[in-house]
Amino acid sequence: MSKPDPNIGAATALCGIVLHPAGHTRSPAMHNAAFGALGLDAAYLAFDVPPERLGDAIAGVRALGLRQVAVSIPHKENVMQHLDRIDETAAAIGAVNTVTRRGDELVGSNTDWTGALRALEREIDPKGRRAVVLGAGGAARAVVYALLHAGAEVMVLNRTEARARVLSRALSASGSGSLADLADLPHDILVNTTAVGLRSAASPVPAEHLRAESVVMDAVYEPEQTRLLADAEARGARPLGGKWMLVHQAAEQLRLWTERDAPIAVMAAAFDAAGSEPE
Repeated sequence: MSKPDPNIGAATALCGIVLHPAGHTRSPAMHNAAFGALGLDAAYLAFDVPPERLGDAIAGVRALGLRQVAVSIPHKENVMQHLDRIDETAAAIGAVNTVTRRGDELVGSNTDWTGALRALEREIDPKGRRAVVLGAGGAARAVVYALLHAGAEVMVLNRTEARARVLSRALSASGSGSLADLADLPHDILVNTTAVGLRSAASPVPAEHLRAESVVMDAVYEPEQTRLLADAEARGARPLGGKWMLVHQAAEQLRLWTERDAPIAVMAAAFDAAGSEPE
């Protein structure tokens, strides 16, 4: 049986997420619902932090005693220089999406890879599969790591091919290329980690490049059915929205902090409810 954090209950524990722009993030709804279900005296807030103020924000995390902060776009790589320690997995990925207080230290971890893998496993076992990841940022690094960890063969494609090449070599993926190369790449799994499609009708790739019977996951979760997912379904592929990646990575964040199992169903319901709220 795991031990509860001895500091929880002494005073309301503050947690949150740093991102820019803040927009309409569903993380506070998920985490606050989980806190309530677990009986934790804690609150989770969203902080809009522009890149030039990231160092100040992390200093504020230290000064105010925040217990944990999630790190989102565009800070997942730059935040590493402001922390005391980076765990082994986050160091291998080269990106941090979670900062947890351990005594006097702020420790960087990555739960995006766990979220991506658990989400994909709802539809397919990646082992031995051919996978393509679109993008070369912090989220792409986590997804590539997850797929390689699960035994998939991974290609990295990006609008700027040089960035895809750097990521591919860093994580020892199978290869890299531009987004246009998808047309000639057989694949069982396609994951979009770019922001293309976020609250827009755009898709990162043409519909005719998608393959029937493949699993197509979009890390974008607003709208629920992005143009990429709609095109995938029309082509006979299996679409997988960004909801479950976000829910599972948030559940792992909660476990890192409290050492307790997260109430997945509660967090998923809160995710859905937050989607119906006005921005």
